[in-house]
Amino acid sequence: MKKCIVVLAATGVFVLNFVVGVFASELAWEDIGRGILDVKSVLVTPDNPNIIYIGASAGVFKTEDAGATWRTVLSIDGQNKGVNFLLIDPQDKLTLYAATSQGLYQSVNAGRNWSRIFQGKNTSENACAALGILPSGIYLGTKAGLFFSKDKGRTWHKESGRIGNSPASAIAYNAVEPDCIYVACLDGVFKKQGREGTWERIFVALGKENNDDKPETDEEKDEESRFSEIKYICVDPNNGNYLYIATGQGIYRSKDKGKTWEAMTDYGLLNRDTKFIAVSGKSALYAVTKSGAFEYKGERWQELSFNLICNDIRFLTQDNSGNLYAACDKGLFKASVRSAVNDAPSNIVSKIREIQEAAIKYAEVQPEKIQRWRNQAAKKAILPQVSIGIDRNTTDLWHWEGGSTTKADDDVLQRGRDSLDWDVSLTWDLGELIWNENQTAIDVRSKLMAELRDGILDEVTKTYFERVRVEMELDGLSIEDKKKRAEKELRLQELAASLDALTGGYFSAHIK
Repeated sequence: MKKCIVVLAATGVFVLNFVVGVFASELAWEDIGRGILDVKSVLVTPDNPNIIYIGASAGVFKTEDAGATWRTVLSIDGQNKGVNFLLIDPQDKLTLYAATSQGLYQSVNAGRNWSRIFQGKNTSENACAALGILPSGIYLGTKAGLFFSKDKGRTWHKESGRIGNSPASAIAYNAVEPDCIYVACLDGVFKKQGREGTWERIFVALGKENNDDKPETDEEKDEESRFSEIKYICVDPNNGNYLYIATGQGIYRSKDKGKTWEAMTDYGLLNRDTKFIAVSGKSALYAVTKSGAFEYKGERWQELSFNLICNDIRFLTQDNSGNLYAACDKGLFKASVRSAVNDAPSNIVSKIREIQEAAIKYAEVQPEKIQRWRNQAAKKAILPQVSIGIDRNTTDLWHWEGGSTTKADDDVLQRGRDSLDWDVSLTWDLGELIWNENQTAIDVRSKLMAELRDGILDEVTKTYFERVRVEMELDGLSIEDKKKRAEKELRLQELAASLDALTGGYFSAHIK
């Protein structure tokens, strides 16, 4: 199988599309966590969306009334707390697993009682981040590598080779082909086909910044960056050929089970650093970056988290009814789709359009400018080409033969008189009424101007909505949090200055 090696390079700014594209995917988010903070994972029961489990730093919580009330079903003791991943056994709906920072826990009665079925020898082995339940056994990803059990957790073995010692971040597989498993870890993505198959690395991501080809040593990288080169992997539940990988420098897709890979577009993403990716049962593709949550639609990414008030989204999932759930630092949020056109604040729509028009006018990239050029080029054929010619004509020297030998002027060469000739001509090329060569030059300039105009509009839209987002974050801060408040206010001023630079000062002068 062909192995793909990808070099990740730092890039610049990524932009949003027009305001219509932004509001088209706007969601209404509701906090259903009821004060439970630092949520890291969420599990919605497939058969009953009213039963939800969430994993937080304090333990596992359960609701049976869609979030109206919660109760603690598992508490995590010790210094390192946190429930990183929750999973239901596909063969037994009552069996639940919780991958925590203190090992792997199991409940065989829907969360009423728990027992720890895996405990590592050290902190790294205890830090469980990923889990897969396959017919061939249980696969557990930890910061110390990959472990597996063939007897439902009674005994555990560590995988050999590189995958057995590389910190794992995610495990993916497909119910249609349950013995094909993928593991995303620090050293790449590994695949195992069949019960007796061997592990094969099918994707490698190498960090790279500022075109420096010298790799960082383990001492030069902090633990977080070393653990997060490849951050997540998922398989399309409806098509096992499609794989998706979230990395620090974008999203990669394979349409042939990892044989070949392609970088997906980052158009619409605010930040290329992707930390989570998921495919719903309806093959909808979602991604989470440091800037928010996005859905892939129409060959671009559309933001879903515009009204989601939180600093960090850790996990995203969808129930069978189409509702979205986001596990965040501020709690658990549920989203329901609403009409973008009817619910979008009219003042925001009008403001962004005013700013876009001001930016186009300031940059002199109006579409009317091209049309004016075309009209002028079309009128060119009506006007004739004027040609004026002037010619000075001198006759040849001539000899006068008078027949006399006594006259003084006989047999003397005489110069003829000068004459000045001129003419004026008018010509028309009526074929230019249909087409002339200037149209080609206008087409080239039109394309360049359209690209420049789109870039300006994208930059203005991105900057404006980032400013709105910062305003919302500022409103959510407490008065006592003076440091963050000062940082947000400074960021607002920076974004306002950027909008002024794009609009020639229009933003500060006209938009309050």
